[in-house]
Amino acid sequence: GIMADDILPNVGHVLLVLSGKGGVGKSTVATQLALALVEAGKKVGLLDIDLCGPSVAKMLDLEGRDIHQCSDGWLPVYADPSQQLGVMSIAFMLSHRDDAIVWRGPKKNAMIKQFLTDVAWGELEYLIIDTPPGTSDEHITVVENLQSCNPDGAILVSTPQAVSLGDVRRELSFCKRTHLPVLGIVENMSGFVCPHCSECTNVFSSGGGEAFAQDFHIPFLGRIPLDPKLSQCTEEGQSLAKVFPTSPTIQAVRTVVDNLVAQLKSRTNAKHGST
Repeated sequence: GIMADDILPNVGHVLLVLSGKGGVGKSTVATQLALALVEAGKKVGLLDIDLCGPSVAKMLDLEGRDIHQCSDGWLPVYADPSQQLGVMSIAFMLSHRDDAIVWRGPKKNAMIKQFLTDVAWGELEYLIIDTPPGTSDEHITVVENLQSCNPDGAILVSTPQAVSLGDVRRELSFCKRTHLPVLGIVENMSGFVCPHCSECTNVFSSGGGEAFAQDFHIPFLGRIPLDPKLSQCTEEGQSLAKVFPTSPTIQAVRTVVDNLVAQLKSRTNAKHGST
């Protein structure tokens, strides 16, 4: 096998964003976390290996960009002139946005391995990996491949409804099976932000994710509301923080990031036995 240090030698933290099924806004959460970390002054990589529905490039308005090679491999596509956010996605390999990708197992795994070993990320404080939704054997293989880069753990994305929490239960046992630490759970689409007055109303029940986190003794990282402005920004590839800086959603994402960073700190301290 490949040694972890050889794979992403200059990456501080590797975070996997997982969900038990599609449609819970996993890619949106992954993208918003990356943008919030950049806003906090961090150097961040965002790797989209959701091979069947790569949406990160669209959310960051990077569609149609070409990947360039350098002596160290593929250069990520940068979302900003200061190169604080580097992005790599299968979408950049497709000639047309609607190209369907039908990958057979071995080819898919080879592709993911290549994404881990052949992208010249440079120095990064955080690498966020948007993984395919689901918990099948195929997903286990994906995570096993990702194990080689020594991930800090997984961020589970759920919505408040109980059905989605059933998926989280599956995710948790999935993380156990693949020996992946759970960094915490994010409740997405938690309440609806009125586009006119920014009042947040609970459409579904709220707090399901939090109660679940308590029951299973996993950290609750926070809740992100369902916000038409956020949907509009992801559709148009704009940054919500730039367009609507006072949006309650931005605050919510910042809270999740603060909790996440605190979680990583406490884990690092526990690992090194310091207080």
